[in-house]
Amino acid sequence: MRVALITGASSGIGLATARLFLANGVAVVGIARDAGKLAAMKRTLSGSEAPLETLAVDATEEDAPRRAVDLALQSFGRLDHLVNNAGIGSPKPVHETDDETLDYFLDLMLRAPFRFCRQALTAFGAEATIVNVSSTYSLLGGLRGGAYSAAKGGINALTTHLACQYGSSGVRASTVAPGVIPTPMTQHRLQDEGFRRMNYDMTPAARMGTVEDVAHAIHFLSSPASGWINGQVLAVDGGWSSTKFLTEDALTAERRMVAPGFSHSGKPRPAE
Repeated sequence: MRVALITGASSGIGLATARLFLANGVAVVGIARDAGKLAAMKRTLSGSEAPLETLAVDATEEDAPRRAVDLALQSFGRLDHLVNNAGIGSPKPVHETDDETLDYFLDLMLRAPFRFCRQALTAFGAEATIVNVSSTYSLLGGLRGGAYSAAKGGINALTTHLACQYGSSGVRASTVAPGVIPTPMTQHRLQDEGFRRMNYDMTPAARMGTVEDVAHAIHFLSSPASGWINGQVLAVDGGWSSTKFLTEDALTAERRMVAPGFSHSGKPRPAE
């Protein structure tokens, strides 16, 4: 039986991924900060095709990678798959981002995955996989990306290095870059009409993505079915990042001109 370690496993994309791995006979070690959510996860997923172990720990803690990998080895005797999914939303543009926020975003979404990869490499057997969860905001410019985009861009670069460095030893690494998926982390942003329309009006698909859409991509990249895929960034966004699509409503909307002296962000332009 193969074993997967998933960070940020108690809700959203992480929970959907854990459910899919378990349903396909892969044991899961799920970690998250909230012990209550992890307990609910265990109750919800009890009776799955494979066993589940959980660990309540912040992914940024210094001993989190060691404790999580040790739990996999102690519980199941092996580790085959790592999914770096833990993250945070609500980014701000650069001029609104203080150093504390910058450090936290980079710590959680770049430094922590780096350290989990390093620890997992000490335990992996043959045909192991790493899937890092990035974002379409790492593929193209996005309003308010700031530290979030910087961290996710770093994840993409880390993935290609891992693929090159460790591919010959049987470890494959790829990235899944979701578009905006309705989850507890994004729900409040989707209440904003402008943000919602930016995603819906620019997506050729006639629906929003789901956590299951992303989970299936992660599972595929962790399975033998993707055995000749390594070092890739797979956008799971309904075509949002790769097309210039606009809905009919957006195409026929009256264009809002920007007042002289101001940018589209509303921030005054410097005097020339």
